[in-house]
Amino acid sequence: MMIHEITEQAGKNRKRKRIGRGHGSGWGKQAGRGHKGAGSRRGHSTLFQFEGGQMPYFRRMPKFGFTNANFTIRFWTVNLRDIVHHEAFAKGGAVNTESLVNAGLVRDDSRDIKILGAVDEGGLKVKLDVEVSRVTDGARKHIEGAGGSVNETGTRRDRVRGIDRNSDDRSPKNLTKKLRRGKKAD
Repeated sequence: MMIHEITEQAGKNRKRKRIGRGHGSGWGKQAGRGHKGAGSRRGHSTLFQFEGGQMPYFRRMPKFGFTNANFTIRFWTVNLRDIVHHEAFAKGGAVNTESLVNAGLVRDDSRDIKILGAVDEGGLKVKLDVEVSRVTDGARKHIEGAGGSVNETGTRRDRVRGIDRNSDDRSPKNLTKKLRRGKKAD
């Protein structure tokens, strides 16, 4: 056996530090937790970014730049199943913002409404005339399969960009500079 073979293995398998096992171990009494206070107690945890009460780093940093978070479109979502099970639409009828608010399926008209296509196993049996901002393709298939009609009014963004939600071609017609950027001139 050579010396370099011994030193290669030295310290490879260290025993774990057994704290709180008496003075002889060197880690007795407070077991490395100091004196008193929350940090010495069991179950104590601070957030890793806590700086002892001084102004945190992320609040000292200057904030700049741009975020699209302010421009996200928020929807009230309603499942087709919930509409059909509600007594106001049990025999079919017009489904629009006003009728959904009156039925209590949507809180108010502050957001656009999106109809999702979750239905029971038997499928959709009643005829619904839907006129809301968005309808998923699955919901559209169920509604039209039951003899109803779908008219998507679109969101404000759809109208600005010139997107017709009721046609098969849903590409924007009013292209903005941002959409044109990167395309080469013909």
